[in-house]
Amino acid sequence: MTKETTIRVAVPSDVGVIHTLLKQLAESVGQRDKFRSRKKDFLRFGFSGNAHFHALLAEQDGKAIGLSLFFYNYSSWRGELGVYIQDLVVTSAARGSGLGQRLVYETARFGHEHGATHLRLSVDEDNPDAKRFYERIGLRERTEEHIFAAYGSDFRRIVEQQ
Repeated sequence: MTKETTIRVAVPSDVGVIHTLLKQLAESVGQRDKFRSRKKDFLRFGFSGNAHFHALLAEQDGKAIGLSLFFYNYSSWRGELGVYIQDLVVTSAARGSGLGQRLVYETARFGHEHGATHLRLSVDEDNPDAKRFYERIGLRERTEEHIFAAYGSDFRRIVEQQ
């Protein structure tokens, strides 16, 4: 990047920027209709007494151009703490600059400083560019496991089981 880009830990006053970047991500991948988060959700779950996620913001000239939103997970089999990147966002103007790679590496370093030994994330099946990007920077696809999930009424149905 030609201008200096800084990466810093997000603070509560950044929830509007985080929300905007994630909304832009949803729009860029054609999933705007699935994006339902509100600013108050980010404030509640990321910046309350028991934060459930962390975020790193990349800025250039005081303007946010990238985001890594992540949380810690625990591997019971490994007996180790890990970092899970939920969302990685690089604005269209900053793509191709190396910022995405830098955000992943900074997230890994942040996690390592707090005891993490590994990093995980998932990629939508129909996003081959992201798959190539992650492979290029050193992540490997794990084919021996698949993600299963329950959302909405499926989740409520499980909760209500006796």
